Amino acid sequence: MARPRKPSHLKVVSGTARKDRDNPNEPTAPMGAPDAPIWLSDRGAEIFAGLCATIHGMGYLSTADQAVLAMAASRLEEVEIATARVEDEGRTYETHNAQGERMIRPNPMVAQRSEAMRHAHALLSELGLTPAARSKVSAGKKTDDNPFKALMGAG
Repeated sequence: MARPRKPSHLKVVSGTARKDRDNPNEPTAPMGAPDAPIWLSDRGAEIFAGLCATIHGMGYLSTADQAVLAMAASRLEEVEIATARVEDEGRTYETHNAQGERMIRPNPMVAQRSEAMRHAHALLSELGLTPAARSKVSAGKKTDDNPFKALMGAG
């Protein structure tokens, strides 16, 4: 599978943008907080809001990212649910085969949790929410929002 294309705004802030590879007609995503979809559970909506707050703090929250944020929130909720079941039921369970011999089998929730974690990690990477994804971007310094700082001689 080919490496996914890097968004243009990330190329600009990381210093790898090239004019000859630039798409002049690329649409720009509208900035702002997306609404949580109604199909998310209450816990999924809490996770969605937390992801939005984190991305807002990093300065690139867009309403266009609603779907990927919802998928990430849903997968993270699945990780929580699967983890709770594994903690309650254990990583394995005991059964007996047709001959009556004792067998230890893996709990299916372990595999489901692993798959949810793998998918959540991919979605978080797409959103720039992993250490590796952040290391590829150079964020500008935050501007001081206090207009009186210069008047007080501190600016």
